[in-house]
Amino acid sequence: MFKEFREFAMRGNVLDLAVGVIIGGAFGKIIGSLVGDILMPIIGVLLGRVNFSELSFTIGEAVIRWGAFIQAMIDFLIIAFVIFLIVKGVNATRKAPPPADPTTQECPYCFSTISIKATRCPNCTSEIKPGRK
Repeated sequence: MFKEFREFAMRGNVLDLAVGVIIGGAFGKIIGSLVGDILMPIIGVLLGRVNFSELSFTIGEAVIRWGAFIQAMIDFLIIAFVIFLIVKGVNATRKAPPPADPTTQECPYCFSTISIKATRCPNCTSEIKPGRK
């Protein structure tokens, strides 16, 4: 059982996922600091308040911290946008494979599909130049 677990854990996908989770966690902390320590104080000044994350109201004994919720939403939007840019950049670097050479052509007389190497159409028996498009 240990051998099977080791094989599972050492497969490329599992290791890639582990690295992604670790880097994602660290990236989340950086974005959290960017939002909490840089952006939200600026937004707080624009709204006339110093600490945006402490904005709240109370209903009975429940404290509704809507400022912390707004801060979490901004965290999410920034992380999602950066991930979008990264995926878009990676996809732009991938080249699409060149289109395969055609293996068929259309008969210019009866318009049926025939082999590109055909010199005579098997349907209408017309003579065709090989490789004609």
